Amino acid sequence: MAQVATAAIGHAGREAERPETQILARRSAQRRQMLLLAAASYTVDAVLLLFYHLAGVTPLATSIGYLASAYAVSAVFLALSELHVNDRFKDHYLTGPQNAASSAIQLLWLYLAPEVGYLFLCLMFIVFGFGALRMTPRQAALGWTLLAAGIAFIFLYTDKPIGMPMNGHFERAITMLALITTIGRFSFVGLYGSMMRETLYKRGNELKQAYARIEELAQFDELTGALNRRMIMAALDDEIARARRSKAPCAITLIDLDHFKRVNDQFGHPAGDEALRTFAITAFANIRAIDKLGRYGGEEFLLILPETDAGAAKQTLDRLRAIIAEVDWTAISSGMAVTISAGVTTVRDDDSPDTALARADAALYRAKAAGRNQVLTG
Repeated sequence: MAQVATAAIGHAGREAERPETQILARRSAQRRQMLLLAAASYTVDAVLLLFYHLAGVTPLATSIGYLASAYAVSAVFLALSELHVNDRFKDHYLTGPQNAASSAIQLLWLYLAPEVGYLFLCLMFIVFGFGALRMTPRQAALGWTLLAAGIAFIFLYTDKPIGMPMNGHFERAITMLALITTIGRFSFVGLYGSMMRETLYKRGNELKQAYARIEELAQFDELTGALNRRMIMAALDDEIARARRSKAPCAITLIDLDHFKRVNDQFGHPAGDEALRTFAITAFANIRAIDKLGRYGGEEFLLILPETDAGAAKQTLDRLRAIIAEVDWTAISSGMAVTISAGVTTVRDDDSPDTALARADAALYRAKAAGRNQVLTG
């Protein structure tokens, strides 16, 4: 379990430590893509204006001027992006300024070419709708206010007739095409927003899973999969408190792998690590689900046995001691043999974690002094 969590957090850590240049490159690519989409949309608008010119509604300069102004603004923001000026800001898309610039283009050409003004009014919905996907509430309120002021000025303080060309079949066909493409692009804005929400939802789930694995990793010893010292000590506090409330017996045991320094010196630390893992796996396979095993430090383990008196605890540890002695340790390294010693005690009414551990430690010390590979109570 701990190894799985370690692998997960390792991957998350590598993502977090990704070089800044890679992050900036990814952001720049995203901005470039958005600006290219905007340029494509402006091109569609210019083609529609060209059709209106062919229909005799507006001069050719309208189509050329609109496209030139739109491309110029896009080029400015592309240059800022490629120079990584955007990355100095929290909103690296510069959503507010881009929305303001795009809105200004539509207002400008609404004023200059009112004969096809309905088209620019439609495009304002696309511009503002797309910008609102990334704008903060403050940016949205400010952008809406400025756009509303511009529209109000043209409608109320100029005599520009806002036109919707409908004379003849060709003009009606162009107007229909303009409305269809506007609706299509507005639908794309909605789909883009949906994709953003889906992406955020997936990333949110991934973060929750990563946090869960991080929390799991924080509870377990990386090498053995047993609870780490902090968590086993917290479990000891809880079990002592529960034993007091329920008046049920609770046994605690300190377990030590005999002559473990000799194992490391003779067979090497990798073999010693494997011995610790093998002990933990064997112990987990021979204790109950309610029992708690934690790595107390080095080659010492703390085993908590709730609802267990001293006699039952000693029997459990004697059985575990015999099983450990019979493990084929030579599978790890030729000539290796590992045994354990243990000190067992039960929780008393006036016990604190320290006093209970002191008795278990004293019993463990006597077991080691008596020749090791045995279990004593205290």
